[in-house]
Amino acid sequence: MTSLISGLDHVQVEAPAGCEADARAFFGEFLGLPELAKPGALRSRGGVWFGLPDGRQLHVGVTPDFVPREKGHPALRCADLAAFRARCGAHGVPFRADEEAGVPRVFLRDPFGNRLEVVQGAHESVPTDPAR
Repeated sequence: MTSLISGLDHVQVEAPAGCEADARAFFGEFLGLPELAKPGALRSRGGVWFGLPDGRQLHVGVTPDFVPREKGHPALRCADLAAFRARCGAHGVPFRADEEAGVPRVFLRDPFGNRLEVVQGAHESVPTDPAR
């Protein structure tokens, strides 16, 4: 069967109302992602959108009764994880490093407590059913 899905467009993380300044400081200034203009019809909902270097997007969306995500998370790629860890240290952003999945990676929290992963390179993609 041929997949009808052609790729990933964006990932959304949830945040509480009034999150915009902290989102811009973390995702924009700390991670260096450019802010994107939200469509006019969605601006009144709050939140902020950011662009990733590969054309995909990361959306920070306001949700009522916000609860940080403890397990589910976006995983972002970087070319130099040592430099990323140094940036975390310089900005006082705690992280946990490991290589349990076969690639160097770190886990950290955004300003709202959501779990994020930053991986150097990419996780291996091996289909369980090669016929698909």
